[in-house]
Amino acid sequence: MNKTIQRPGDTIFRGTAVAAATTILVTLAAVGIFLTIKGIPGMTASPEEVKHGTTFLAYVAPLVFGTLWAAALALAIATPVGIGVALFISHYAPRKLAGPVGYVIDLLAAVPSVVFGAWGIMTLAPAMRGPYAWLEDNLGFIPFFAGPASATGRTMLTAALVLAVMVIPIMTALCREIFLQTPRLHEEAALALGATRWEMVRMAVFPHAKSGIVSAAMLALGRALGETMAVAMVLSASGVVTFNLISSTNPSTIAANIALSFKEASGLTVNALIATGLVLFVITFAVNFVARLIVTGPNRAKAAKS
Repeated sequence: MNKTIQRPGDTIFRGTAVAAATTILVTLAAVGIFLTIKGIPGMTASPEEVKHGTTFLAYVAPLVFGTLWAAALALAIATPVGIGVALFISHYAPRKLAGPVGYVIDLLAAVPSVVFGAWGIMTLAPAMRGPYAWLEDNLGFIPFFAGPASATGRTMLTAALVLAVMVIPIMTALCREIFLQTPRLHEEAALALGATRWEMVRMAVFPHAKSGIVSAAMLALGRALGETMAVAMVLSASGVVTFNLISSTNPSTIAANIALSFKEASGLTVNALIATGLVLFVITFAVNFVARLIVTGPNRAKAAKS
């Protein structure tokens, strides 16, 4: 029998890869264990023992709502914009323009969240006061715009817009690379059959990139779920549950609440904040797990049929 010759380089590479994967899993497990051990006392503490003065469920429920609501709004805004910009770079823009535009989009991902927060509170929020007043006057019958419109512009919609700007580079960069991986023959075949460029994109590019777009959206959602400083700086939070997007009465997010409350916390209040971090950890893990199922589901079905 012929035995496979194991080269030293292959052995080193395989060992390094296994060690890296193991390190990630151990780190993830360590974070989960730490959050669980430190968070359980905060979950079981009585209202008199913590600063917020309520049960843990009543305390964390508005934060979970605010986290999911802000992230969902940001994703709804960023997804079409990110896909559109990526499609422009990959299939519509001239090569001389596509390179610089892609480079600028990639640079946005390196901007610190504090900078986005400062831009949101100093520029975007004041600029949105007029549009919010218009929305209240003309679309106030819709619960999202019922008002009263914020006089400062620091609303959930403003925070969602800032988050959307922050996650657009992730969506754009990933979707651009996915669109460029579409088989060239598929695109040329569609054009040869008389399809317009948009029809070619719809029939050849999007079906090929569907799972990749979902992955990009889930990565962007993960970034929006865990964003801290930009939301803490922009959002005027009141700890309520409301779908109103233009009012000064807004729910907070888990990450922003931890950042704003941790400095003054002590005793079991610290454990309660860590427990909310555990909830955010579970939410993020669940989102990525569902995204993985969505992406790999069709491939597994095809493999099973074959």
